[in-house]
Amino acid sequence: MITSNQNSKIKLVRALLGRAKERREAGAFVAEGVRLVEEAVSADWKFRFVLYDETLSERGRMQVERLRAAGVDVEEVSASVMKSISETETPQGILAVIENYQLPITNHPNFILIPDQIRDPGNLGTLLRSAAAAGVGAVLIPPETTDAFAPKVLRSGMGAHFRLPIHSMSWDEIGRIVNDLQVFVADMDGRSCWETDLRKPMALIVGNEAEGVGESARKLANGRLSIPMSGETESLNAGVAGSVLMFEVLRQRLEIRD
Repeated sequence: MITSNQNSKIKLVRALLGRAKERREAGAFVAEGVRLVEEAVSADWKFRFVLYDETLSERGRMQVERLRAAGVDVEEVSASVMKSISETETPQGILAVIENYQLPITNHPNFILIPDQIRDPGNLGTLLRSAAAAGVGAVLIPPETTDAFAPKVLRSGMGAHFRLPIHSMSWDEIGRIVNDLQVFVADMDGRSCWETDLRKPMALIVGNEAEGVGESARKLANGRLSIPMSGETESLNAGVAGSVLMFEVLRQRLEIRD
């Protein structure tokens, strides 16, 4: 059992939780909680090691035994050590260090999400979760957006990271990938999403609520989308607005199948 905060595994967890640079250099990230560990197991991602404590639920212990049987390095830690490295107020008693394997982007993606200058982890996590549910083929993360594998983004994504290609890229790289697609930006002054044909291969750029999308994003765009709203509401936060637009794309495309 690990009882010291000076243990090398504990130090690595702290580093990975703390900075995007550490996650990039290590090629790994931390998934905390039973749900995220289950999602990673189900999607067959590679675990470096798993830490758990005595408070872990029976549901969590089933995952521990499954991982141990698969040859994963699983080690118990004291409850006090777990609490010291946990990112949540009430730790669930399990966290894992997982290899950051980027799922490949298909050669001809027909729906791409680009969250531009999204700095709030909750909003980015919501966008990723909705993207996975709405059939987005890939998410391209530009330089100005927060790290998609930060702890709070992972928790908000609720497992979307393990099913969705998420790639950090420069704007030049993004431009090459979306070159043959329609590129729409979410904009309050744009055309209603209900009156726009969103069935063709496309990329959707969602900016933050305060500033919208940046100049690099606007240069790529050849259309603007808005969400009709009633009353005095001027805007929605990025997570909600992007989700509404993504599901409008899905709705239109499902209508074709019907």
